[in-house]
Amino acid sequence: MRKAPVAAFNPGDAEKYSHPIPAREFIMSLLENNKKALDREKLATVLDLNSDEQKEALRRRLRAMERDGQIHFDRRRGYSLVKAEDLVSGRVIGHPDGFGFLSSDAQEEDLFLSDNEMLTVFDGDRVQARISGTDRRGRKLGVIVNVIERNTTHLVGRLQFEDDHYFLKPENSRIAHEIDLDRDELIGAKPGQYISVEITEFPSRRYNAFGRITEVLGDSMGPGMEIDVAIRSHDIPHSWPQDALLAAKKLGSEVPEADKLHRADLRKLPFVTIDGEDAKDFDDAVYCESVASGGWRLFVAIADVSHYVAPGSALDQEARKRATSVYFPGRVVPMLPESLSNGLCSLNPQVDRLVMVCEMTISRSGKMTGYTFSEGVIHSHARLTYNQVNAFLTSPESNLGRKTARKLQGTGQHIHTLHQLYAVLKRARTKRGAMDFEKPEVQFRFTEDRKIEKIVPVIRNDAHKMIEEFMLSANVATADFLKQQKMPALYRVHEGPQDKKLTTLRAFLDARGLRLAGGNKPRPAHFDQLLTQAGQRSDAQTIRTMMLRSLSQAEYSPDNRGHFGLAYSAYAHFTSPIRRYPDLMVHRAIRSVIRQPGQRTILPQALKSIFGAGKAMVQRFDSAEILAPHKSYPYDMAAMETLAEHCSNASRRADKASWDVEAWLKCEFMQDFVGETFPGHVSSVTNFGLFIELDDIQVEGLVHVTALKKDYYHFDAGRQCLTGERSNTRFAIGDAIEVRVVRVDMDRRKIEFALAN
Repeated sequence: MRKAPVAAFNPGDAEKYSHPIPAREFIMSLLENNKKALDREKLATVLDLNSDEQKEALRRRLRAMERDGQIHFDRRRGYSLVKAEDLVSGRVIGHPDGFGFLSSDAQEEDLFLSDNEMLTVFDGDRVQARISGTDRRGRKLGVIVNVIERNTTHLVGRLQFEDDHYFLKPENSRIAHEIDLDRDELIGAKPGQYISVEITEFPSRRYNAFGRITEVLGDSMGPGMEIDVAIRSHDIPHSWPQDALLAAKKLGSEVPEADKLHRADLRKLPFVTIDGEDAKDFDDAVYCESVASGGWRLFVAIADVSHYVAPGSALDQEARKRATSVYFPGRVVPMLPESLSNGLCSLNPQVDRLVMVCEMTISRSGKMTGYTFSEGVIHSHARLTYNQVNAFLTSPESNLGRKTARKLQGTGQHIHTLHQLYAVLKRARTKRGAMDFEKPEVQFRFTEDRKIEKIVPVIRNDAHKMIEEFMLSANVATADFLKQQKMPALYRVHEGPQDKKLTTLRAFLDARGLRLAGGNKPRPAHFDQLLTQAGQRSDAQTIRTMMLRSLSQAEYSPDNRGHFGLAYSAYAHFTSPIRRYPDLMVHRAIRSVIRQPGQRTILPQALKSIFGAGKAMVQRFDSAEILAPHKSYPYDMAAMETLAEHCSNASRRADKASWDVEAWLKCEFMQDFVGETFPGHVSSVTNFGLFIELDDIQVEGLVHVTALKKDYYHFDAGRQCLTGERSNTRFAIGDAIEVRVVRVDMDRRKIEFALAN
């Protein structure tokens, strides 16, 4: 049905408006009911605006409406109403230089947002924008029409004082705004100190954002300040609600005898935990035995957090909000209160603990032939570290090897059995074609006042890899179980490389005489073959890095799309419910099935092995203890989709916070080495210079193109190199290079290098 035309504006109605022209709403209604765009003269005629003052006011109003994205001004100088279907929705990505981009929800090309458009929004805000044209570089230009959702309510940074006013310069470099502050509400903060600010007024085109100081963190070089700043910059929940703390306290520190009933009693089996030296929360314990007919029976016992944290409880709400523990050098922000994560749920040695057990039968060739899940109780016989176990296995005559043997008190043969199984699983992994990326890691060593003493590389030994293989096996069994049950659940999915990244990778490999098989759809085995080809080449680590960059990022999803990197058709997280919410969800899913009538809690073969032939099956749950599935696992597919997105975002947020802290610590460490030279290699190449990673300590900095030998350098994105036009000097990713530390910028966490020669 056609809308009736809007009546012409009566100048006598001017008293209804604060200006001698009609309001925006009237102009928009007029344009909406006209098929053709109207230029300013026609609008003035329709609105019966005759005086120069009225026409100038109309011009200003139309410009303001165009700027705010309400109307569109075309090439024929006509105005028309912006329609909803012409708008692009997405998330703002800020840039330190003030401009930004709009990442479209529809996965279309990003829109460029000028620094003027960024005046009203922060990095991460969700907005609607219209395309206003293209710039000289061919980028689509966006004009923000509407802010759908504000992403930032708090910011952290250093208090600044200039031109007689106080303001916050955000730590997040993607937010180029200054946040004005009331000088009478500084709550003791001094210029240069880090503060946390609540945004009380968001920015506009005319005014800065305004904020209120909520917390004074302290001086920039204070011990642990890098972690306090990262926590608040990334909005990581770190304070506990009183109801959650009270709920954790009520659970106590010891497992009541009543809680041990109706479970598989596995306390006599010599389970052990194997973790890093600084670990405090022990999720998993393992035990393995060989089978007379050949093969092994592997038990992976995981802390039964789901027994204590019920859906919808105060503890559950906070755990869901956090979604993951966040690990920093020397500190952790846990998903659960420490009385649970380090106490009641942690599989500490020589105490009874409740567990969810995945028991797997594995053939001589390393193939899983069966699995089952049960609720159990174990008594860890020893808390071992990776280094202790590795010494026990590879250098038993060493001091550490002998100490570990004494600690095991005659149960060392079980560690050897675990290692034998690992060797078989390792061969099966290679045969399967799983990619074996070993990214170098470093560890920070601190003095008593938390100053960095040194940065040392972390060496992964057989004990690390052994436990990893056992956890992978349990996760695969879990994913298969969820798939068989056809229930809504969270899978950990990892898809193959996208076409654009694959093209870039192939161009890079061609320049090095390497080839990735598999055509447009390479399989994990093809990537693994390429890793083998790289072998002991000097640029092997660079090749691995480029291969990793070509792959998609892993995420949680209710849709099982397999795990490309591990070469599994289905994969889920089961092994860390103390520190990952998806694992807790998986435990609830398993419990909702195995507690139902007719479900066995553990394989009969295992019971014969544990208790001896002829022993009765483990007691079933009383009917009063059996919860209906919709109560014990009250989730549908819609809930899983929401949880998948939330947990994926929380996981990425935790990674970014950890990277920020590492960058801060590395910059702080390198301040003492300005002027000194270090060996390194080119880790990345851009049109503006070379990123160099120092060997061993993995500190990265930039050699700007202006610091190279005087020449004009051409950037080749496919080959990842810079080549001098006159000298033909070539710098490529992976090249060994020696650099001198020129400058360390603590504010921007940047390190500048120059070529040593």
